[in-house]
Amino acid sequence: MNTPSSLTHRLVEHVVQTRYESIPEAAHDAAKIFILDSIGVALSGTRVPLVDDLKQLAATWGRGEDARIWGTGERVPAGTAAFINGYQIHNQEWDCVHEPAVVHPMAVVLATLLADAERTGGITGRQLISGCSIAVDVATGIGRSARNKLRFFRPAMCGALGATAALAHWRGFDMHTTRSALGLAYSQLSGTMQAHVEGSPVLPMQIGFNTRAALNAVELAARGIAGPMEFLEGPFGYFTLIDPEWERTALEHIDLQPAICELSHKPFPSGRATHGGVDGALSLCALHAIEVESIRQIRVIAPPLVIQLVDRPARADMAASYARLCLPYVAATALLKGSVDVTDFTPESFADPKRLALASRIVVQRDANPSLNALSPQRVEISLVDGREYAMDLPDVLGAPGRPLSREQHLAKFRRAAASGLRPMPEAGIHRLIELVDQLETLPDVTQLVDALIFPKDTTA
Repeated sequence: MNTPSSLTHRLVEHVVQTRYESIPEAAHDAAKIFILDSIGVALSGTRVPLVDDLKQLAATWGRGEDARIWGTGERVPAGTAAFINGYQIHNQEWDCVHEPAVVHPMAVVLATLLADAERTGGITGRQLISGCSIAVDVATGIGRSARNKLRFFRPAMCGALGATAALAHWRGFDMHTTRSALGLAYSQLSGTMQAHVEGSPVLPMQIGFNTRAALNAVELAARGIAGPMEFLEGPFGYFTLIDPEWERTALEHIDLQPAICELSHKPFPSGRATHGGVDGALSLCALHAIEVESIRQIRVIAPPLVIQLVDRPARADMAASYARLCLPYVAATALLKGSVDVTDFTPESFADPKRLALASRIVVQRDANPSLNALSPQRVEISLVDGREYAMDLPDVLGAPGRPLSREQHLAKFRRAAASGLRPMPEAGIHRLIELVDQLETLPDVTQLVDALIFPKDTTA
């Protein structure tokens, strides 16, 4: 029933009534940080071989020149651009995450919004900032309401609902039409955690599938086509079928704190659930001058979600999509190399006997945390062959709001990512993008931002 007291009504009201001027300055700053971060990892994501296969597939969906694919600049229909760019953001597990919601909101959101902005024209930097803030509020508000174990791929599904909310806001939809658009998006949602369990390469494609759902939903709503109005709380709504164990309070207070201020950076190109093990192991080894050869065992003691997501054995024959979600492999790589990079996910790296041997000595153990959606706190313990023991508690993992990256670290990650794509971005282009995003609120048209993402193949730094 469509009552003013319903959570669905409260969510839609937030989308319709929020204005750029009402969003706190801290949220403006956070939006710019994570827009730049998402662009950087997308440019790096151009290096993944499946991008070309997906472009060839998408070419069969139709022709058009509404928007561009980041990095290479092919002009394609908006839905195709959003699909490919969303895939590029998430295909190396390097994009930001809202930990309490277990949602990577910017992948679906930024890819969808910039594709629509190119198609529409005249979308300002201020509109992009407010659109991202609203979208992240919606995506994470729904995601953080969940109390059950992940079964569906929440980053893609909640991201689509967030992106739809932002597009409806841009178009000035009223309450009824906005609600209809969200219902239409809900009717198209897709994504399963089975792809995560298996390390299937389709996992990041689910981001792309849901960008198209958001674009379609808003176009259908604009034409007066009605979607299900009780898409959250109805007998077959999101909270009934997808995340049935949910808490009402997360959405009741959606306007109290912009969720975009709560996003976590991912310093390493691997699942966020691997980062506690990497952070703790590197920190302990640096603090106590521990040599890798002296390590008998490393224990990562973490909430059950970490077990679900990244407790899997390292294998010489594993695929990159599996390895990025394998805590023992990622932590072993970090200890042997001092960090983890996109080049560490190759068949040659997986077959490295030193990495496999060290990975076999890294175990993940469940703590007493009752939450099925928490990624922290964590504890890392290291036992040495001589009997010494060291341990570190991690209330917050590096990159989380409680331990944020500095601006210098944030920009260093962006530079590293932008320079690691199929076409490495030259330093002048990197500097230009940083400058544009820093001044985003002054841009009359965010097409200028996409312009800066396109550069010739033979450009050198």
